[in-house]
Order: sequence, then structure tokens, then C-alpha cells
Amino acid sequence: MRRALKGKSPNLLIERSYWDAGYETVAGLDEVGKGAWAGPLTIVALVPNRNCRINGVRDSKMLKETEREKLFDRIDEWSEDWSLGHASNDECDELGMSMAQRIAARRAIDGLTKRPDRLLLDGSWDFVDDGSSETIVRGDQVSLSIAAASIMAKVSRDRIMKEADKQYPDYEFPQNKGYPSPKHRLALESKGATFFHRRTWAFMKKVPQIGAPYIKKIEAQTNIFEL
Repeated sequence: MRRALKGKSPNLLIERSYWDAGYETVAGLDEVGKGAWAGPLTIVALVPNRNCRINGVRDSKMLKETEREKLFDRIDEWSEDWSLGHASNDECDELGMSMAQRIAARRAIDGLTKRPDRLLLDGSWDFVDDGSSETIVRGDQVSLSIAAASIMAKVSRDRIMKEADKQYPDYEFPQNKGYPSPKHRLALESKGATFFHRRTWAFMKKVPQIGAPYIKKIEAQTNIFEL
């Protein structure tokens, strides 16, 4: 392990406090792609294995891409269960990012074999908000289930962006993963946006009117969605 990562290991102390209190199934959730200009918003819900150790897991942002890829299969085997939920770039445009995050979270939770008794969310916003969740600021640095979820979400979304490069090869999605970068900006300036971009976002107002057009943002009617 790289020296910079030593001593920064998340653990199961928070999860064990809930197990000890009688909660049978605890899951950590984390998201990736919220600030990207292209691609989906992705959330993973992960149920950790309380009886088996795993080494090397950290907040995904602390790891190199090769380190995350190596951990992906290990986490898959170690976890009791995990599930992936996406909100597409079109849903991010149509619904707004808050509702898109709620929907991606619901899809991830619903994909688990068993509904968790307790959900641990990275950050300060409760995007589940059904009485079963706890928000933890910098949760991906202290909770092993959240850190593991962050890696699974990051690797899964990165793979989607690499696959998108086959259809949209000029935007360097394998390198920037849909986030703004100099070459991404240059491609937008010369070729316009694709139908994989979030087209209600402010950056679209400066993109040439070629390719996929800008969409004027309309406030989503969030009360019509049952989460």
C-alpha cells in the first residue's frame, strides 16, 4: 500500500453500533457524477460483510484508477450484497439534480436482495429521507461500507464513460469521465454537445448550436414521483 494511504483506513465502527442496537442489515451509499457535464449520476448501495476483513479500501477519491479497478472484484466478493442505481443525463436534465439523486438512490436500494434496516449516506443531505437513513459528513473516510460503495460507484460509472467514447470519441470521456477539462471544452467549442451531455446546464449556453441543442430548464414537478 502507498505510504500516503496508511493510517487512513475506514472501519465498521458505525455499522457495528447499529448491528449491536438490533439492526440486522446496514448499507452504505455513495454517489458519483453529480458535477459532471456528461453521463449519468450513479449511486451504489452496499451491505458490508460483518464477519470478514478486507484491506486497502479507502474513499475512492484517494485512490488511483488502477487501485480502484483492483479493488472492484475484491469488494464484490467481500460484500454481502451491493446494487447500482443510475439517473441518466436526460433524467438529470428533466428532473433536476436533487430529484435525480433521489431516484438513483431508490434504484440502488431497490436492487438489493433485502431492504436494509439502516442506510448510511455520505455527506450532509439526506437524499433518501424515509426515516431509515443517517448522513455522515466525510462518511467515505470513516465508514467502510460507504467507502466500498464509493469505489463500486466510481469504477462502474468510469466504465460507462469509457464505453461512451466508442460513440463520442472526440470528447476524451475515458480521461475526463464527463467532467470539464481543457480538451472536453475544446471539443464542445468545435463540435457542440452530444445527446450524452446534460443540456440544461449553464455550460451549454456557450456551446455552438451544432450537435445536440441546449434545453431550457423547466422546474420538475417533484410531487408526481413516488420514491
